[in-house]
Amino acid sequence: MAPALAKKKARGHVVIIGGGAGGASVAHHLKKNAKKIDVTLIEPNATYTSCFFSNHFIGGFRSLNSLQHNYDGLKKIGVKVAHVLASDIDSAKKIVTLQEGQTLSYDKLVLSPGIEINYKAIEGYSEDVAKVMPHAWVTGAQAKNLRRQLLDMKDGGVVVISVPGNPYRCPSAPYERATLIAHYLKHYKPASKLIILDSKSLFPQMELFEEAWSSEYKDYVEWIPGDKHGGVVKVIANEMGIVTRNGDKMKADVVNIIPPQRASSIAVRAGCTDGDWCPITPDSFASKLVEDIFVLGDAATARNMPKSASSANSQAQIVANAIAAQLTGGKKFPPRYRNTCWSLLSTNNAIKSGASYTAGKEMVEQRTSFISEVKEDKGVRAENFKESLKWYDEITGDMFAKG
Repeated sequence: MAPALAKKKARGHVVIIGGGAGGASVAHHLKKNAKKIDVTLIEPNATYTSCFFSNHFIGGFRSLNSLQHNYDGLKKIGVKVAHVLASDIDSAKKIVTLQEGQTLSYDKLVLSPGIEINYKAIEGYSEDVAKVMPHAWVTGAQAKNLRRQLLDMKDGGVVVISVPGNPYRCPSAPYERATLIAHYLKHYKPASKLIILDSKSLFPQMELFEEAWSSEYKDYVEWIPGDKHGGVVKVIANEMGIVTRNGDKMKADVVNIIPPQRASSIAVRAGCTDGDWCPITPDSFASKLVEDIFVLGDAATARNMPKSASSANSQAQIVANAIAAQLTGGKKFPPRYRNTCWSLLSTNNAIKSGASYTAGKEMVEQRTSFISEVKEDKGVRAENFKESLKWYDEITGDMFAKG
């Protein structure tokens, strides 16, 4: 009896909260490489709509349907998928409580719940106001709303995008969004203009975006750095008004407020947050604060590694290996992380940047990096775009065990 009991105990039950680039990828890799482990994925949405590439939809380059995926592939390989919200975690008893009252016990818990919008960071902003001034930093209804507002806006209108300080989900995404909205204005509403009210004075791929704005969208984009206005601190929804820290006031026809963000509240309930984010051990993304919990993706503090889908997918493979090694006695491989971010600037014109990382003693450390060059050949930019489309198919295929 003893060997059988030991085998059962080693097999274990892993509960994963969050079915995005981090959580879904962990579920796939765990089941693929350690079939005897029971894996339960908790994700309230039956259809996943990717935030990555959602700017392509907002700018009119692809359909929303092309960003939507289901969990059938994961179910086929033996992952139990529960489309319900996780409402609480008792990390001492190792129990997850679901919104409908059911409970699940776990041996290992993976948190990949993504971000939560910090509405209180901007006076006057709220979930209700976000219906008028969408953030579109969570895809689906928000992205559709922003796209519809752009389509409905009169020619000659003004679009304002406010960008938060670091850190936030996908560092280059606000600037890609601004560029693709400028592309739409240039081709369909040429008397219109876009203004970026940035909380920062420097941003990722800055030279590359500024090159595009000056060469392709000179009359359409105005970027105002944080040292000029201090960032957006207040909105007046019924006037479509924005107020900056310096007291400047502005009105616009379309207002895209991207507020500060923090780890989802379920991570707070689990006791995994220190401030807004979750500290992790760099070699496995195990929580530094709670035993037998792993935190990855946007909710985690990975220091030099940005919050992106590419990062989360890379982290997921290390998390899956670390958990499998602990539960089955298998081999734990040295952690190697990577990230690549693409930004579309116009038709068949994309830039990219990325890096590889390793686990240092205290944090994830960058090893190598790359970035597109200013004045790159059009053929190189076109290849970047093709590469980004291939990556999208590959990462979603890996997340959802397609094929």
